[in-house]
Amino acid sequence: MNTLIGAFRCGIEKNQDVFWDPSRKLLKCIREYQLLRASKSPINVLRAKICVIRHRFWSVVTGAEIDLSCQIGGGLLIPHPNGIVIHPKSIIGANCLIFQQVTLGGAVNLGFHVDIGAGAKILGPLNIDNHARIGANAVVTKDVNQGETVVGIPAKLLISTSS
Repeated sequence: MNTLIGAFRCGIEKNQDVFWDPSRKLLKCIREYQLLRASKSPINVLRAKICVIRHRFWSVVTGAEIDLSCQIGGGLLIPHPNGIVIHPKSIIGANCLIFQQVTLGGAVNLGFHVDIGAGAKILGPLNIDNHARIGANAVVTKDVNQGETVVGIPAKLLISTSS
């Protein structure tokens, strides 16, 4: 019995693929679809259609609404994908963190390393520069500069770390 538990722990420690990881599965099928959609090969067309079905499944499971054509940078983290809505014309930079119930409405451009708290609403078109932080339940209607933290309804500057 102990060897079974040890093997299970070892598998988790090595970060092996786990079936029930909805946010990563959702992002994975979006990325695979984007790679396959330009191909005219019959096999890749079939694989792209399978990606669409997987996307629909994981969208229903997570309650997230992320379009297949959305531009998403590498390293996006969505710990709790429930209720996330991302406009198809939004651009998400690398290493961003988006919590549950976030809405990116309109053509929102997120820079790199942007953290968005739970329930925040970002209503574009607007730009959020690198290393910005959006507080929980904030409603952002104006651009956020690099290194700024905004909170509240409407969002107001709390901290600015830019020089």
